[in-house]
Amino acid sequence: MLWYDEPAEDWETESLPVGNGSLGATVFGGVPTERLALNHKTLWTGGPGSIQGYDHGDGDTPRPEALRRVRSRIDAVHRISPEEVVDLLGRPRRGFGAYQPLGALLVDLPAPAPITDYRRELALAEATAGVRYRCAGVGYRREYLASHPHEVIAGRVSADRPGAVSGRLRLESPHGGTATIAGDRLTLRGALADNGLRWEVQIRVLVEGGSLTTGPDASFVITEADRLVFLIAAGTDYSDDHPRYRGEDPHIRVTETVNRAMAAGYDAIRAEHLDDHRGLFDRVRLDLGRSDSTKPTDVLLAEYTGGGSAQDRALEVLFFSYGRYLLIASSRHGPLPANLQGMWNASTQPAWSCDYHLNINLQMNYWPALTTNLAETLDPYDRFVTALQAPGSHTARQIHAARGWVVHNETNPYGFTGVHDWATAFWFPEAAAWLSLQLHERYLFTRDEYRLRTVAYPIMRAASEFWLDALHVDPRDGTLVVSPSYSPEHGGFSAGAAMSQQIVAALFAATSAAATLLADDTDLPARLADARDGLDSGIRVGSWGQLQEWKADWDDPADDHRHVSHLFAVYPGPGLAPESPEAAAASVSLRARGAGETGWSKAWRINLWARLCDGDRAHAALIDQLRHSTLPNLWDTHPPFQIDGNLGATSGVAELLVQSHGDVIEVLPALPSAWPTGSVSGLRARGDLTVDIEWTRGVPSRVVLHAGRTGPVRVGVGRFASETAVTDATGKPIASEHLGDVVIIPMRAGESYLITETSATTR
Repeated sequence: MLWYDEPAEDWETESLPVGNGSLGATVFGGVPTERLALNHKTLWTGGPGSIQGYDHGDGDTPRPEALRRVRSRIDAVHRISPEEVVDLLGRPRRGFGAYQPLGALLVDLPAPAPITDYRRELALAEATAGVRYRCAGVGYRREYLASHPHEVIAGRVSADRPGAVSGRLRLESPHGGTATIAGDRLTLRGALADNGLRWEVQIRVLVEGGSLTTGPDASFVITEADRLVFLIAAGTDYSDDHPRYRGEDPHIRVTETVNRAMAAGYDAIRAEHLDDHRGLFDRVRLDLGRSDSTKPTDVLLAEYTGGGSAQDRALEVLFFSYGRYLLIASSRHGPLPANLQGMWNASTQPAWSCDYHLNINLQMNYWPALTTNLAETLDPYDRFVTALQAPGSHTARQIHAARGWVVHNETNPYGFTGVHDWATAFWFPEAAAWLSLQLHERYLFTRDEYRLRTVAYPIMRAASEFWLDALHVDPRDGTLVVSPSYSPEHGGFSAGAAMSQQIVAALFAATSAAATLLADDTDLPARLADARDGLDSGIRVGSWGQLQEWKADWDDPADDHRHVSHLFAVYPGPGLAPESPEAAAASVSLRARGAGETGWSKAWRINLWARLCDGDRAHAALIDQLRHSTLPNLWDTHPPFQIDGNLGATSGVAELLVQSHGDVIEVLPALPSAWPTGSVSGLRARGDLTVDIEWTRGVPSRVVLHAGRTGPVRVGVGRFASETAVTDATGKPIASEHLGDVVIIPMRAGESYLITETSATTR
């Protein structure tokens, strides 16, 4: 529960979000005027029809010759400035657009006397926001929820005295529009001035025990009601169909949606909403030996030290759970994944267009989806990446003269796969490979071969085909390298920067494994094998013991840049063996880079230190994020607010407790010393496994593995205090094989297996 004893005044730092994946609101809880800031994830300027013109960032003529000139220059001098490269390869961005606020619902509820007993809250397990207070002897309650099953935002205002709810309800939008009222229905519709995108929002209002009349300026007036209920539906004519990106006028769809909701009624909507949300949220429970705080959340945050208090543990658990809540709320269905702010935005000119940055931010949004048991939230991500393939194929030909598909540093809902002209953030063709790898991760966790064959593999194969054409022979040593290569937002352009090579290597390995599994009988597996043999690995230990960011040893030990791109292989890549020289070098690099300047970079560090099995440093990064990069409403800040830091931190906590990127399921691989006692249930591991853990004094005491597939599973048991035994759910011993710190358990789908301590004689 997030809760506060005052209304919100500032949208970014104080308002509380609800969302059903496409339609969202943030609650201010004001008295006498309530404000719900509304968003619909498809309301974007730019794209086809934009007054600025639009070409997906590709330009009008092919440009492979410009690319060859850059490569030749790098071959000759090895490192050139971003400005030199952007002069040759960049171009002004036209019609890119920005994510737009839909508007706001305003509910005036006069308060003739002082307000007492005020409370504003967000219940994560129920996905309901609420406000309650007393005024003139009357207790008032408001409740808001964003229903995924009914695709509406529903609100209810009630009082403990009959006839005490009176006020006015109205809509506003920064995009103008035409408002009309017919009966209990308020409609506001219009089209964006930039691109003509049509949008519509409808509200139907029900009052019990009072009257509903029409007021001035297309508003409703509620008089002496016992209860007020409103239902909001919205939509646009956006479609993810390339190249038009337009569908049907939203009017019929919005009308039918709000009508169905009205027919169901608030109580039924609420009941179905709770069942739907809890079906996802309740899968994972984390307990760090804390008790719920009696203090408002902003006070809890202000007093947080990261020390040993139950209050600090309560905030850490709340922050973890909030990340899962935010992902559920911003990524359930529809064509668009969570953007830089999930789905909540109050500005017509948001920072970075509130877009999809692909050099880590969109990917980080989905890091917790699989480990924290929310695979369904990946559906919009999968659909979005699939929709990028068509425009990305044109960009691959136009800029790179290559087959397959590509996308660069950032994109929008309209298939912007080309480039722009911001020198330090315009070039990142590795993005398509990274996006494809996360599609493959879903298979590794779920073992859903049908989805691998029909969704992930076609995208992975095309991304690999691009790199088979785009790799360049490095004249220094004859290896295959990415050129030009740019370590995101840092340094100069060169050939074979570490992140570039690590991503391509991981893509080729994943695509080869999928091709073998799916029996791809084309020549692709052989071509991938040849390319992998000649590919520069991107993993080198440098002169001061660091993992090099570039192929040449250019790293500066005093550099504390927020990006640590050369550690991709550590996380979210396939990982480095914890005791290896390369892992030690990664630790040297990470220590040198410091805490990170921004919220998302601190979240990345939590995951990196977890993979390096240093729980205390990971916890220190979490402490720093909570103390210095978290707003009173617990949104992460860059600044400004970016949701990736929330979601990356949630992922990091999961990595501290369970890891499965190797061939062994590791339990408590990086438990912080500040968490000596606790439990977690419902985390997921690769191989279609669900993991529950209890621990005391820093070591596991009980581990339960729930198998989704039949076959042997290797589990690390070295962190138990003594030897272990394996039983089934009834307590019957399982004939498992112990090999040092690893136990191999023959599992059957649908069965559960318990690992506990035992003595050598009883084992």
